[in-house]
Amino acid sequence: MADRYANFANSGLGRTVVKRLGLPDPPRLRRHRAGDPLVNGPVLLGAAPGGRLSEPIRKLLGAAGAEVTDQNPDGVRVSALVLDATGITDSTGLRALYDFFHPYARSLEVSGRVLVLGTPPEATATPAEATAQRSLEGLTRSIGKEFGRGVTAQLVYVAPGGEQAVESTLRFLLSGRSAYVSGQVVRIGAGDVPAPADWDRPLDGKLALVTGAARGIGAAIARVLARDGADVIALDVPAAGDALADVANEARGRALQLDLTADDAPERLAGYLAAGPHTGVDIVVHNAGITRDKTIARMSEDRWDSVIGVNLTAPERVDDLLLERGLIGSGGRIVGVASIAGIAGNRGQTNYATSKAGVIGRVQAYAPVLLPRGITINAVAPGFIETAMTAKMPIGLREAGRRLNSMSQGGLPVDVAETIAWLASPGSATITGNVVRVCGQSLLGA
Repeated sequence: MADRYANFANSGLGRTVVKRLGLPDPPRLRRHRAGDPLVNGPVLLGAAPGGRLSEPIRKLLGAAGAEVTDQNPDGVRVSALVLDATGITDSTGLRALYDFFHPYARSLEVSGRVLVLGTPPEATATPAEATAQRSLEGLTRSIGKEFGRGVTAQLVYVAPGGEQAVESTLRFLLSGRSAYVSGQVVRIGAGDVPAPADWDRPLDGKLALVTGAARGIGAAIARVLARDGADVIALDVPAAGDALADVANEARGRALQLDLTADDAPERLAGYLAAGPHTGVDIVVHNAGITRDKTIARMSEDRWDSVIGVNLTAPERVDDLLLERGLIGSGGRIVGVASIAGIAGNRGQTNYATSKAGVIGRVQAYAPVLLPRGITINAVAPGFIETAMTAKMPIGLREAGRRLNSMSQGGLPVDVAETIAWLASPGSATITGNVVRVCGQSLLGA
Protein backbone atom coordinates (compact mmCIF):
# COMPACT_ATOMS: atom_id res chain seq x y z
CA MET A 1 0.00 0.00 0.00
CA ALA A 2 1.40 3.44 -0.93
CA ASP A 3 2.43 5.78 1.89
CA ARG A 4 0.55 8.86 0.73
CA TYR A 5 1.85 11.05 3.52
CA ALA A 6 5.48 10.23 2.67
CA ASN A 7 4.83 10.95 -1.00
CA PHE A 8 3.27 14.30 -0.09
CA ALA A 9 6.06 15.17 2.36
CA ASN A 10 8.64 14.64 -0.39
CA SER A 11 6.82 16.91 -2.86
CA GLY A 12 7.64 20.61 -3.27
CA LEU A 13 4.56 21.84 -1.43
CA GLY A 14 4.75 19.03 1.09
CA ARG A 15 8.30 19.89 2.16
CA THR A 16 7.23 23.45 2.88
CA VAL A 17 4.21 22.36 4.92
CA VAL A 18 6.15 19.70 6.85
CA LYS A 19 8.94 22.12 7.75
CA ARG A 20 6.58 24.94 8.72
CA LEU A 21 4.36 22.79 10.94
CA GLY A 22 7.10 20.56 12.36
CA LEU A 23 5.46 17.37 11.07
CA PRO A 24 7.23 14.01 10.65
CA ASP A 25 9.65 14.26 7.73
CA PRO A 26 10.15 10.88 6.03
CA PRO A 27 13.24 11.06 3.77
CA ARG A 28 13.76 9.11 0.57
CA LEU A 29 15.98 6.25 1.68
CA ARG A 30 19.01 5.09 -0.28
CA ARG A 31 18.33 1.44 -1.12
CA HIS A 32 20.55 -0.92 -3.07
CA ARG A 33 20.28 -1.13 -6.84
CA ALA A 34 22.32 -3.40 -9.09
CA GLY A 35 25.61 -1.77 -10.00
CA ASP A 36 25.59 0.72 -7.10
CA PRO A 37 28.96 1.53 -5.51
CA LEU A 38 29.39 0.71 -1.84
CA VAL A 39 29.14 4.41 -0.95
CA ASN A 40 28.42 7.50 -3.01
CA GLY A 41 31.26 9.65 -1.68
CA PRO A 42 34.20 9.81 0.72
CA VAL A 43 34.31 7.89 4.00
CA LEU A 44 35.71 9.84 6.93
CA LEU A 45 37.62 7.42 9.16
CA GLY A 46 38.71 8.30 12.68
CA ALA A 47 40.23 6.42 15.57
CA ALA A 48 40.68 6.85 19.30
CA PRO A 49 44.33 6.46 20.32
CA GLY A 50 45.33 2.79 20.48
CA GLY A 51 42.53 1.52 18.23
CA ARG A 52 43.13 -1.81 16.52
CA LEU A 53 40.61 -1.63 13.66
CA SER A 54 41.26 1.55 11.69
CA GLU A 55 44.00 0.11 9.50
CA PRO A 56 42.14 -3.11 8.59
CA ILE A 57 39.04 -1.00 7.87
CA ARG A 58 41.03 1.40 5.72
CA LYS A 59 42.38 -1.47 3.61
CA LEU A 60 38.97 -3.11 3.22
CA LEU A 61 37.30 0.12 2.18
CA GLY A 62 40.04 0.91 -0.30
CA ALA A 63 39.78 -2.57 -1.83
CA ALA A 64 36.00 -2.06 -2.12
CA GLY A 65 36.53 1.11 -4.16
CA ALA A 66 35.73 3.66 -1.45
CA GLU A 67 37.67 6.88 -0.98
CA VAL A 68 38.89 7.08 2.62
CA THR A 69 39.96 10.31 4.30
CA ASP A 70 41.17 11.19 7.81
CA GLN A 71 39.89 14.75 7.90
CA ASN A 72 37.45 17.05 6.18
CA PRO A 73 38.54 20.66 6.79
CA ASP A 74 36.49 22.02 3.89
CA GLY A 75 33.20 20.55 5.10
CA VAL A 76 32.70 18.47 1.95
CA ARG A 77 29.73 16.11 2.14
CA VAL A 78 30.82 12.60 3.12
CA SER A 79 28.93 9.33 2.76
CA ALA A 80 29.96 7.81 6.07
CA LEU A 81 31.53 8.60 9.41
CA VAL A 82 33.42 5.59 10.76
CA LEU A 83 35.09 5.70 14.18
CA ASP A 84 37.37 3.02 15.62
CA ALA A 85 36.65 3.31 19.34
CA THR A 86 38.45 0.11 20.38
CA GLY A 87 41.26 2.15 21.94
CA ILE A 88 38.98 3.68 24.58
CA THR A 89 39.84 2.01 27.90
CA ASP A 90 38.14 4.24 30.48
CA SER A 91 35.54 6.97 30.77
CA THR A 92 38.00 9.79 30.18
CA GLY A 93 38.72 8.31 26.77
CA LEU A 94 35.10 8.83 25.75
CA ARG A 95 36.06 12.41 24.89
CA ALA A 96 37.29 10.93 21.59
CA LEU A 97 33.65 10.43 20.59
CA TYR A 98 32.88 14.13 20.96
CA ASP A 99 36.10 15.16 19.26
CA PHE A 100 35.24 13.09 16.18
CA PHE A 101 31.51 13.62 15.77
CA HIS A 102 31.15 17.25 16.89
CA PRO A 103 33.02 18.86 13.99
CA TYR A 104 31.87 16.44 11.32
CA ALA A 105 28.23 15.68 12.16
CA ARG A 106 26.89 18.28 9.71
CA SER A 107 29.09 17.06 6.86
CA LEU A 108 27.17 13.79 6.43
CA GLU A 109 25.06 13.50 3.30
CA VAL A 110 21.40 12.46 3.14
CA SER A 111 21.07 8.72 3.83
CA GLY A 112 24.63 8.71 5.12
CA ARG A 113 26.05 6.06 7.41
CA VAL A 114 27.57 6.19 10.89
CA LEU A 115 29.56 3.22 12.19
CA VAL A 116 31.19 3.00 15.60
CA LEU A 117 33.53 0.05 16.11
CA GLY A 118 34.21 -1.24 19.60
CA THR A 119 35.32 -4.20 21.67
CA PRO A 120 32.63 -6.41 23.26
CA PRO A 121 32.48 -5.38 26.93
CA GLU A 122 32.75 -9.02 27.98
CA ALA A 123 36.06 -9.30 26.09
CA THR A 124 37.76 -6.28 27.69
CA ALA A 125 40.68 -6.38 30.11
CA THR A 126 39.28 -4.28 32.99
CA PRO A 127 35.94 -3.17 34.43
CA ALA A 128 36.79 0.41 33.44
CA GLU A 129 37.30 -0.62 29.81
CA ALA A 130 34.07 -2.65 29.84
CA THR A 131 32.22 0.39 31.18
CA ALA A 132 33.60 2.65 28.48
CA GLN A 133 32.84 0.21 25.68
CA ARG A 134 29.28 -0.30 26.91
CA SER A 135 28.87 3.48 26.80
CA LEU A 136 29.17 3.36 23.02
CA GLU A 137 25.63 2.00 22.78
CA GLY A 138 24.13 5.20 24.16
CA LEU A 139 26.07 7.34 21.71
CA THR A 140 25.15 5.26 18.67
CA ARG A 141 21.45 4.98 19.42
CA SER A 142 21.25 8.72 20.11
CA ILE A 143 23.01 9.63 16.87
CA GLY A 144 20.50 7.49 15.01
CA LYS A 145 17.74 9.67 16.44
CA GLU A 146 19.55 13.00 16.09
CA PHE A 147 20.93 13.06 12.57
CA GLY A 148 17.71 12.39 10.63
CA ARG A 149 17.61 12.67 6.81
CA GLY A 150 17.77 8.91 6.37
CA VAL A 151 21.08 8.58 8.20
CA THR A 152 21.63 5.23 9.94
CA ALA A 153 23.90 4.62 12.93
CA GLN A 154 25.23 1.28 14.15
CA LEU A 155 27.63 -0.05 16.77
CA VAL A 156 29.75 -3.02 15.73
CA TYR A 157 31.54 -4.87 18.53
CA VAL A 158 34.49 -6.79 17.08
CA ALA A 159 36.07 -9.42 19.32
CA PRO A 160 39.87 -9.49 19.51
CA GLY A 161 40.94 -11.79 16.69
CA GLY A 162 37.97 -10.79 14.53
CA GLU A 163 39.72 -7.97 12.72
CA GLN A 164 39.72 -9.87 9.43
CA ALA A 165 36.05 -10.91 9.72
CA VAL A 166 34.43 -7.50 9.38
CA GLU A 167 34.12 -7.11 5.61
CA SER A 168 30.68 -8.64 5.17
CA THR A 169 29.23 -6.44 7.92
CA LEU A 170 31.03 -3.36 6.66
CA ARG A 171 29.66 -3.87 3.15
CA PHE A 172 26.13 -4.33 4.47
CA LEU A 173 25.99 -1.45 6.93
CA LEU A 174 27.63 1.12 4.64
CA SER A 175 25.57 0.23 1.58
CA GLY A 176 21.98 0.87 0.57
CA ARG A 177 21.12 -2.68 1.66
CA SER A 178 20.80 -1.50 5.27
CA ALA A 179 18.47 1.43 4.54
CA TYR A 180 15.95 0.55 7.27
CA VAL A 181 18.41 -0.79 9.87
CA SER A 182 19.51 1.76 12.46
CA GLY A 183 20.42 1.98 16.13
CA GLN A 184 21.59 -1.62 16.16
CA VAL A 185 24.40 -3.41 17.98
CA VAL A 186 26.14 -6.15 16.00
CA ARG A 187 28.66 -8.56 17.48
CA ILE A 188 31.41 -10.13 15.35
CA GLY A 189 33.35 -13.01 16.85
CA ALA A 190 36.99 -13.96 16.45
CA GLY A 191 38.25 -15.84 13.41
CA ASP A 192 39.37 -15.31 9.85
CA VAL A 193 36.69 -15.41 7.18
CA PRO A 194 37.60 -16.02 3.53
CA ALA A 195 36.03 -13.49 1.19
CA PRO A 196 33.51 -14.73 -1.39
CA ALA A 197 34.83 -14.92 -4.94
CA ASP A 198 32.21 -12.37 -5.98
CA TRP A 199 30.67 -9.96 -3.47
CA ASP A 200 27.72 -9.44 -5.81
CA ARG A 201 26.95 -13.18 -5.68
CA PRO A 202 28.26 -14.36 -2.31
CA LEU A 203 25.77 -17.26 -2.15
CA ASP A 204 26.84 -19.00 -5.36
CA GLY A 205 26.63 -22.76 -4.87
CA LYS A 206 24.51 -22.49 -1.71
CA LEU A 207 21.06 -24.02 -1.24
CA ALA A 208 18.58 -21.92 0.72
CA LEU A 209 15.23 -22.96 2.21
CA VAL A 210 12.75 -20.11 2.82
CA THR A 211 9.52 -20.90 4.66
CA GLY A 212 6.40 -18.80 4.23
CA ALA A 213 7.75 -17.80 0.82
CA ALA A 214 4.51 -17.31 -1.13
CA ARG A 215 4.09 -13.61 -0.47
CA GLY A 216 5.29 -10.51 1.34
CA ILE A 217 8.53 -10.74 3.27
CA GLY A 218 9.04 -14.41 2.41
CA ALA A 219 8.80 -13.76 -1.31
CA ALA A 220 11.29 -10.89 -1.00
CA ILE A 221 13.71 -13.14 0.88
CA ALA A 222 13.54 -15.77 -1.85
CA ARG A 223 14.19 -13.17 -4.55
CA VAL A 224 17.15 -11.54 -2.77
CA LEU A 225 18.84 -14.83 -1.89
CA ALA A 226 18.45 -15.91 -5.52
CA ARG A 227 19.86 -12.58 -6.69
CA ASP A 228 22.89 -13.25 -4.49
CA GLY A 229 23.45 -16.61 -6.17
CA ALA A 230 21.61 -19.13 -4.00
CA ASP A 231 19.47 -21.97 -5.29
CA VAL A 232 16.19 -21.43 -3.47
CA ILE A 233 13.56 -23.83 -2.19
CA ALA A 234 10.44 -21.76 -1.59
CA LEU A 235 8.16 -23.47 0.95
CA ASP A 236 4.60 -22.65 1.95
CA VAL A 237 1.29 -24.32 2.71
CA PRO A 238 -0.60 -26.06 -0.13
CA ALA A 239 -3.32 -23.39 -0.08
CA ALA A 240 -0.74 -20.87 -1.30
CA GLY A 241 0.39 -23.11 -4.15
CA ASP A 242 -0.23 -20.75 -7.08
CA ALA A 243 1.49 -17.77 -5.47
CA LEU A 244 4.31 -20.03 -4.28
CA ALA A 245 4.90 -21.30 -7.81
CA ASP A 246 5.13 -17.74 -9.09
CA VAL A 247 7.76 -16.85 -6.49
CA ALA A 248 9.76 -20.01 -7.16
CA ASN A 249 9.71 -19.34 -10.91
CA GLU A 250 10.83 -15.76 -10.39
CA ALA A 251 13.68 -16.93 -8.17
CA ARG A 252 14.47 -19.77 -10.61
CA GLY A 253 14.11 -22.14 -7.71
CA ARG A 254 11.83 -24.93 -6.55
CA ALA A 255 8.43 -24.74 -4.88
CA LEU A 256 7.67 -27.09 -1.99
CA GLN A 257 4.12 -27.26 -0.65
CA LEU A 258 4.17 -28.40 2.97
CA ASP A 259 2.32 -27.56 6.17
CA LEU A 260 5.12 -27.43 8.73
CA THR A 261 2.73 -27.96 11.63
CA ALA A 262 1.80 -31.45 10.40
CA ASP A 263 3.10 -34.27 12.56
CA ASP A 264 5.20 -35.72 9.76
CA ALA A 265 6.38 -32.40 8.29
CA PRO A 266 9.98 -32.46 9.63
CA GLU A 267 10.40 -36.04 8.39
CA ARG A 268 9.03 -35.22 4.95
CA LEU A 269 11.22 -32.12 4.67
CA ALA A 270 14.32 -34.01 5.76
CA GLY A 271 13.60 -36.70 3.19
CA TYR A 272 13.17 -34.10 0.46
CA LEU A 273 16.47 -32.42 1.30
CA ALA A 274 18.35 -35.70 1.63
CA ALA A 275 17.14 -36.89 -1.76
CA GLY A 276 17.88 -33.66 -3.61
CA PRO A 277 20.96 -33.12 -5.75
CA HIS A 278 22.49 -30.91 -3.06
CA THR A 279 21.99 -33.41 -0.19
CA GLY A 280 21.26 -31.09 2.69
CA VAL A 281 20.75 -27.36 2.94
CA ASP A 282 23.13 -24.47 3.59
CA ILE A 283 20.71 -21.73 4.63
CA VAL A 284 17.43 -22.14 6.51
CA VAL A 285 15.24 -19.06 6.88
CA HIS A 286 12.29 -19.53 9.23
CA ASN A 287 9.96 -16.84 7.93
CA ALA A 288 6.57 -18.60 8.10
CA GLY A 289 4.36 -16.98 10.70
CA ILE A 290 0.77 -16.12 11.53
CA THR A 291 -1.15 -13.74 13.79
CA ARG A 292 -4.39 -14.47 15.63
CA ASP A 293 -4.92 -11.30 17.64
CA LYS A 294 -7.06 -10.96 20.74
CA THR A 295 -6.42 -9.80 24.27
CA ILE A 296 -5.51 -12.79 26.39
CA ALA A 297 -8.78 -12.53 28.33
CA ARG A 298 -10.72 -13.00 25.07
CA MET A 299 -8.34 -15.37 23.31
CA SER A 300 -9.41 -18.94 22.54
CA GLU A 301 -7.12 -21.91 23.04
CA ASP A 302 -6.95 -22.41 19.28
CA ARG A 303 -5.67 -18.88 18.69
CA TRP A 304 -2.93 -19.39 21.25
CA ASP A 305 -1.92 -22.88 20.11
CA SER A 306 -1.90 -22.13 16.38
CA VAL A 307 0.37 -19.09 16.71
CA ILE A 308 2.86 -20.84 19.00
CA GLY A 309 2.73 -23.91 16.75
CA VAL A 310 3.49 -22.11 13.48
CA ASN A 311 5.84 -19.40 14.73
CA LEU A 312 7.94 -21.31 17.23
CA THR A 313 7.29 -25.05 17.60
CA ALA A 314 7.49 -25.84 13.88
CA PRO A 315 10.94 -24.21 13.43
CA GLU A 316 12.15 -26.01 16.56
CA ARG A 317 11.04 -29.39 15.24
CA VAL A 318 12.49 -28.78 11.77
CA ASP A 319 15.88 -27.62 13.03
CA ASP A 320 16.15 -30.43 15.56
CA LEU A 321 15.70 -33.11 12.90
CA LEU A 322 17.84 -31.45 10.22
CA LEU A 323 20.68 -30.96 12.69
CA GLU A 324 20.32 -34.49 14.05
CA ARG A 325 20.69 -35.93 10.55
CA GLY A 326 23.53 -33.65 9.54
CA LEU A 327 21.49 -31.98 6.82
CA ILE A 328 22.74 -28.58 8.02
CA GLY A 329 26.49 -28.91 8.04
CA SER A 330 29.53 -26.78 8.76
CA GLY A 331 29.09 -23.36 7.19
CA GLY A 332 25.33 -23.59 7.65
CA ARG A 333 23.19 -20.58 8.43
CA ILE A 334 19.92 -20.54 10.38
CA VAL A 335 18.00 -17.25 10.41
CA GLY A 336 14.75 -16.74 12.27
CA VAL A 337 12.26 -13.95 11.69
CA ALA A 338 11.27 -12.50 15.05
CA SER A 339 9.49 -9.15 15.57
CA ILE A 340 9.78 -6.04 17.68
CA ALA A 341 6.61 -7.39 19.31
CA GLY A 342 8.85 -10.06 20.83
CA ILE A 343 11.03 -7.29 22.31
CA ALA A 344 8.55 -4.60 23.32
CA GLY A 345 5.29 -6.55 23.49
CA ASN A 346 2.05 -5.46 21.84
CA ARG A 347 -1.48 -5.14 23.10
CA GLY A 348 -3.71 -7.89 21.78
CA GLN A 349 -0.75 -10.01 20.68
CA THR A 350 0.28 -11.98 23.75
CA ASN A 351 0.44 -15.15 21.66
CA TYR A 352 2.41 -13.55 18.83
CA ALA A 353 4.80 -11.67 21.14
CA THR A 354 5.41 -14.85 23.13
CA SER A 355 6.27 -16.79 19.98
CA LYS A 356 8.59 -14.08 18.65
CA ALA A 357 10.36 -13.67 21.98
CA GLY A 358 10.84 -17.43 21.77
CA VAL A 359 12.53 -17.02 18.37
CA ILE A 360 14.97 -14.63 20.02
CA GLY A 361 15.46 -17.06 22.89
CA ARG A 362 16.31 -19.86 20.45
CA VAL A 363 18.99 -17.75 18.83
CA GLN A 364 20.60 -16.90 22.13
CA ALA A 365 20.40 -20.47 23.43
CA TYR A 366 21.57 -22.27 20.30
CA ALA A 367 24.37 -19.93 19.19
CA PRO A 368 27.02 -21.31 21.58
CA VAL A 369 25.82 -24.88 20.96
CA LEU A 370 26.08 -24.65 17.17
CA LEU A 371 29.26 -22.58 16.97
CA PRO A 372 31.62 -25.55 17.42
CA ARG A 373 29.86 -27.19 14.46
CA GLY A 374 30.55 -24.16 12.25
CA ILE A 375 26.85 -23.22 12.10
CA THR A 376 25.55 -19.74 12.87
CA ILE A 377 22.08 -18.83 14.09
CA ASN A 378 20.73 -15.27 14.11
CA ALA A 379 17.41 -13.48 13.87
CA VAL A 380 15.94 -10.36 12.35
CA ALA A 381 13.19 -8.48 14.16
CA PRO A 382 11.09 -6.44 11.71
CA GLY A 383 9.13 -3.42 12.82
CA PHE A 384 6.41 -1.89 10.67
CA ILE A 385 6.88 -3.30 7.16
CA GLU A 386 4.63 -2.35 4.25
CA THR A 387 2.84 -5.62 3.41
CA ALA A 388 -0.66 -6.73 2.53
CA MET A 389 -1.16 -7.55 6.23
CA THR A 390 -0.22 -4.08 7.52
CA ALA A 391 -2.32 -2.47 4.77
CA LYS A 392 -5.39 -3.97 6.49
CA MET A 393 -4.63 -2.32 9.84
CA PRO A 394 -6.86 0.54 11.06
CA ILE A 395 -5.52 3.81 9.69
CA GLY A 396 -4.58 5.18 13.11
CA LEU A 397 -2.48 2.17 14.05
CA ARG A 398 -0.99 2.03 10.57
CA GLU A 399 0.11 5.67 10.66
CA ALA A 400 1.53 5.26 14.17
CA GLY A 401 3.53 2.26 13.00
CA ARG A 402 4.91 4.23 10.09
CA ARG A 403 5.86 7.39 11.99
CA LEU A 404 7.14 6.12 15.35
CA ASN A 405 10.69 5.48 14.17
CA SER A 406 13.73 7.51 13.20
CA MET A 407 12.88 7.23 9.49
CA SER A 408 9.22 8.36 9.94
CA GLN A 409 8.08 5.68 7.51
CA GLY A 410 7.46 1.97 7.17
CA GLY A 411 10.06 -0.39 5.82
CA LEU A 412 9.78 -2.60 2.76
CA PRO A 413 9.96 -6.40 2.57
CA VAL A 414 13.27 -6.07 0.72
CA ASP A 415 14.77 -4.38 3.81
CA VAL A 416 14.21 -7.55 5.82
CA ALA A 417 15.45 -9.69 2.94
CA GLU A 418 18.70 -7.73 2.56
CA THR A 419 19.44 -8.15 6.27
CA ILE A 420 18.88 -11.90 6.06
CA ALA A 421 21.12 -12.14 2.99
CA TRP A 422 23.91 -10.47 4.96
CA LEU A 423 23.53 -12.93 7.85
CA ALA A 424 23.43 -15.83 5.37
CA SER A 425 26.65 -14.81 3.63
CA PRO A 426 29.80 -16.95 3.94
CA GLY A 427 31.48 -13.69 4.95
CA SER A 428 29.34 -13.62 8.12
CA ALA A 429 30.79 -16.82 9.55
CA THR A 430 31.70 -15.28 12.93
CA ILE A 431 28.36 -13.51 13.40
CA THR A 432 26.11 -15.62 15.59
CA GLY A 433 23.63 -15.05 18.40
CA ASN A 434 22.64 -11.64 16.99
CA VAL A 435 19.12 -10.23 16.84
CA VAL A 436 19.01 -7.33 14.39
CA ARG A 437 15.96 -5.09 14.29
CA VAL A 438 14.78 -3.96 10.86
CA CYS A 439 12.57 -1.18 12.10
CA GLY A 440 14.02 2.18 11.14
CA GLN A 441 15.06 2.48 14.80
CA SER A 442 11.60 2.15 16.23
CA LEU A 443 10.85 4.20 19.32
CA LEU A 444 9.47 1.02 20.93
CA GLY A 445 11.71 -1.49 22.66
CA ALA A 446 15.48 -1.35 23.12
